[in-house]
Amino acid sequence: MSQTVDRALSILPLLAEGPANLEQVASRLDVHKSTALRLLRTLHEHGIVYRQPDQRYRLGARLFALAQEAVENLDVREIAHPHLAELNAACGHTVHLAVYEEDEVLYIDKVESRYPVRMYSRIGKPVAITVAAVAKLLLADLPEPERRAVAERLDYPPYTARSTPNASAFLTELAKVRDQGWATDLGGHEESINCVAAPIRGAEGRVVAAMSVSAPNVVVSADELLTLLPRVRRTADAISAEYAGRPSTPPAKRAAP
Repeated sequence: MSQTVDRALSILPLLAEGPANLEQVASRLDVHKSTALRLLRTLHEHGIVYRQPDQRYRLGARLFALAQEAVENLDVREIAHPHLAELNAACGHTVHLAVYEEDEVLYIDKVESRYPVRMYSRIGKPVAITVAAVAKLLLADLPEPERRAVAERLDYPPYTARSTPNASAFLTELAKVRDQGWATDLGGHEESINCVAAPIRGAEGRVVAAMSVSAPNVVVSADELLTLLPRVRRTADAISAEYAGRPSTPPAKRAAP
């Protein structure tokens, strides 16, 4: 990286801590005041920093506008899809991506299985929110008061004998999911379908989407599907890193489910 660019970028974390004067900037960068002033003037011209009447500098409105625009233009589906396709190619099972919007959890992407038995799900279709693994992850990340309010206004259809029966049981399950960082649906919606899911997180650590692998038990048993959980979590971590704009790092060793 150019030394000038490196120095200019080093100013931003300093000003993120609060306004600073020329001497403070020069000291932090370990450069002469004239060099610091030249960098600050350039950043000021582009709206990245702003000089206050007291001659101190702070982060400029243009920087916040650019950051907001970048966030708004992020498409988690576009980022996630190559990772979902790679996982599908490796395991052969159906892979879903879902988000929480306006009290519904919706599938926004799907990669079909490579075997003849197909799942009845489609992009844009709401999931069975009280049993779906992706829904559990998305709702588990809500603040506790909102999580409780959502749980208490939901209906709890008895899809199967393993379906979530009521709000109390759902909240208990969400607390478990929140602690462990992954979720399952083992015959809760359809007796013959099992699913494992992992969260996709944004730059601030909040869950922005959830991805899952699903398969009928005529193809793999629930126990066999659970062996894919580490691979599913690694895929979700890779999507999270790309979405948040940070380097992907190997996940820490986790206990087996």
